[in-house]
Amino acid sequence: MSGGGMESVATPFPSVGGGTSGQQGAKRCGPFQMPLHYPRYTKADYETMPEWKLDCLLNQYGLPVTGDVESKRKFAMGAFLWPSN
Repeated sequence: MSGGGMESVATPFPSVGGGTSGQQGAKRCGPFQMPLHYPRYTKADYETMPEWKLDCLLNQYGLPVTGDVESKRKFAMGAFLWPSN
């Protein structure tokens, strides 16, 4: 009987977006890595942020990237902005 220890299995990171069309997104956003810092964007930053940058930010934190640009902005603001006191 084995000791029941945990085995480590290395798996490659999938490209962002998957498939050949995801190659461009993978170059822009890179593979998933746990971010070291919390995003420091303001509400105004999110309101003017281009869609590709929102996609990268959400991907970077392992969050879903679905819907139109406005729904992505709302989601990012809800996930990353603290309510004012």
